[in-house]
Amino acid sequence: MREELLSNKQTGFEDIRENYARIRENMQNAMAQAGRSDKVRLMAVTKTVSPDRINCAVGLGIDLLGENRVQEFLDKRESYSPAEIHFIGSLQTNKVKYIIDKVSMIHSVDSLRLAEEINRRAGQHGLVMDILAEVNIGGEESKSGVSPRELRDFCGQLGTLENVRLRGLMTIPPPGCGEDRFAEMQGLFAEIKSGAGDSSAHFDTLSMGMSGDYEAAIKYGATIIRIGSGLFGYRKYL
Repeated sequence: MREELLSNKQTGFEDIRENYARIRENMQNAMAQAGRSDKVRLMAVTKTVSPDRINCAVGLGIDLLGENRVQEFLDKRESYSPAEIHFIGSLQTNKVKYIIDKVSMIHSVDSLRLAEEINRRAGQHGLVMDILAEVNIGGEESKSGVSPRELRDFCGQLGTLENVRLRGLMTIPPPGCGEDRFAEMQGLFAEIKSGAGDSSAHFDTLSMGMSGDYEAAIKYGATIIRIGSGLFGYRKYL
């Protein structure tokens, strides 16, 4: 399947192939410098990206896709080559029902109300949905997410829901903030994991780092980096 995809997509997608090779090399260098021997997953963020370009990325070896918009995801999903899909965008409670049985993780859980709706819909489908708690690490009014000081209580509330499984944390630090925010997230992750008790084995995901800062995120423990423009090139967001 992968070889067939590559042979069909050689023409016109050289940019994706070159970008992917560069990103993989940068990831390996960042992990070596950080002394890490564990795994960091590269997520291809597919907002406004056409299915043929997405499938080229899958053919190169990317097995994780990140979707931001419910309707765009529903329109494109039947055209995807096989890959794991996470929902990473802002999610309204009335849209949960459309994706609950179509994604394997939801990154952007920023309120108990949303978590409760995910829990309810997952229960209707006989599922346990993996989720991440979104942290507003920079305290920006324009961004969603819980504040660091509220995080422990929030994670405790999530732990009472039967049909969701808290797998870790997600954040989008302020642009140009430097490494301090990544270091703070690493500390928060360790703090919550240490207090997770029997659930600590499942608390294993720190989603942070995008096209402009993923190497710094890897330095501070990111297990998923979310790459859009760095892989597919800059495109106009509608």
